[in-house]
Amino acid sequence: MVLALLADIHANLEALQTCLAHARERGVERCAFLGDLVGYGADPGAVVDLVAAELARGAVAVKGNHDAAALGEKGYLNESAKAAAAWTGRMLTSAQRGFLDALPLIVRDDKVCYVHATANAPERWDYVDSPASAEKSVREAARPYTFSGHVHNQALFAQDPRGRMIAFDPQPGVAIPVRAHRQWLALAGSVGQPRDGNPSAAYAIVDLDQATITFHRVPYDNLAAAEKVRAAGLPEVLAYRLERGV
Repeated sequence: MVLALLADIHANLEALQTCLAHARERGVERCAFLGDLVGYGADPGAVVDLVAAELARGAVAVKGNHDAAALGEKGYLNESAKAAAAWTGRMLTSAQRGFLDALPLIVRDDKVCYVHATANAPERWDYVDSPASAEKSVREAARPYTFSGHVHNQALFAQDPRGRMIAFDPQPGVAIPVRAHRQWLALAGSVGQPRDGNPSAAYAIVDLDQATITFHRVPYDNLAAAEKVRAAGLPEVLAYRLERGV
């Protein structure tokens, strides 16, 4: 099974379409959407509809904190995120809102745990930002592989022979062996709002049969996406982030 990991799309239709096309060119058979389908960007309805169509073809998806915020759930957001969440909630149809509301916080199958934030407390929206937090998440996931988003950066954590988690900084396009005799946690990066100084969309491909993961950065028309954010009347900082990748 070749699986695309797509997190933090944030209503960026251009970035999502580009990543899906890139993934299919590389033999991806199934998609996993790791939360925050909406928020920040200008195309929440179109993104939700596209993800719903992928789920009808066998994809898996989990809820993120910005998905919950668009439905009116309380939680910490900065002022620009609050404004985007309120706008997003007004733009979604009842069917699209129902789709987001029905998304689970966490999904497990035989080998994989999918969660937006952490498996040990998915409803708290904590960040996996250290080996210690990764260790807590994989312990609760109880699977060889845990795939997450929320952090907006790409990272890979691996269990060493003593059972402790160590962090790797993956290089785009380089396949990394991830054999299932130990536990792994991958942060897929953000499709729709990267924050590492590179505006290219970020996602990852996992080959579960060959036990490899490859992180990707994909250029897309980020300037067009930024202009759509401005045209929608969303906060200027959200357009700037798309332009600069910060």
